[in-house]
Amino acid sequence: MNFRKQRMEEPEINLIPFIDVLLVVLIFLMLSTTYSKFTELQITLPVANADKARDRPREIIVSVAGDGRYTVNRKPVDGRSVELLASELVAAAAGSNEMVVIVSADATAAHQSVVNVMDAARRANLPRLAFATQTSTGGEAR
Repeated sequence: MNFRKQRMEEPEINLIPFIDVLLVVLIFLMLSTTYSKFTELQITLPVANADKARDRPREIIVSVAGDGRYTVNRKPVDGRSVELLASELVAAAAGSNEMVVIVSADATAAHQSVVNVMDAARRANLPRLAFATQTSTGGEAR
């Protein structure tokens, strides 16, 4: 007979299967999550803090209204097509390729309207573009 006290073995907690399950869940969540980067952007255009505008005698100012109407050097363009805008730019450039086209678009203007101005400038062979903005304090246009 064995009258000695038997020592009870302490139970061991094995964490390896637990870590394996957590890693599988983490990998599943990483692969199944969709990341949306555009919903986080809060932007208001156009506003910029720039130096005072330089005097440019050889410039063509194209204004884009919020509803998509165009003016070239304060002269309204009849219609909203790229071809009409390009012909107005050619007439305003008077054969010079050194003119700078300044796009002055309303902040609520459609992106397509601004792209149309860029396309018309390319068709008119006027590769130099600049975008007019205003200071964040609502000051004079630059």
